[in-house]
Formats: sequence, structure tokens, C-alpha cells
Amino acid sequence: MKGTNLGEFEELVLLAVGILNDEAYSIAITKEINRITKRKVIFPVVHSALNRLEEKGFVESKLGGATKERGGRSKRLFTISAGGKKALLRVKAQRDELWSLIPKVVFKNA
Repeated sequence: MKGTNLGEFEELVLLAVGILNDEAYSIAITKEINRITKRKVIFPVVHSALNRLEEKGFVESKLGGATKERGGRSKRLFTISAGGKKALLRVKAQRDELWSLIPKVVFKNA
């Protein structure tokens, strides 16, 4: 496993992989992130993040079956690895702890 830190965008990509489950491929992940975050994310950025996540051991990929819609080409499908699950749980726990430490008065007039 290369690195163990999970950047904010990598976290979004990893969460989208989990949401999409068996249909997690680059374009679907890009669309899901755009839909949820209302950000204008482009495919090459997601593709780069997926490559980094795979290098870190947080996702695994395999080629799916070829389809007519894709001109006989296969989709590269991604799944969250055991290391990726641990990384997401660690980040969630850290965020939850930080949120719990903010005094309620900070958001009183929000």
C-alpha cells in the first residue's frame, strides 16, 4: 500500500464507489459526485483519483463484460477494498469527533 492518507476528493470518490456498488465505473462515479455535490467534476479528475486510490490499496478494479453500448469495450469496475473501508471509517470517526467538539453556540444563529 503506497500511502494511507485519504484526501477530501478521494473520500468523495471512494464514497461514490460504495454508493454505486456493482456499477462503479469512472463515468458513473463522475455523474454521482456531480449529482450529490453539485460540483462540476470532470471524468479525467475522477480517473486520476481512482488510480491513486488503487495505488494506495483503497479500491480494487476488474474489467466488466463488453457491451454494445460501448462499442464492444469493457468497463473498468471498482470496488472498495478492506483497506478502503478502514480508511473511510477512520475518516468518518475523525470528522464525527471534530463535529462533537464544536460548541453549540458556534451554530446558534446559523
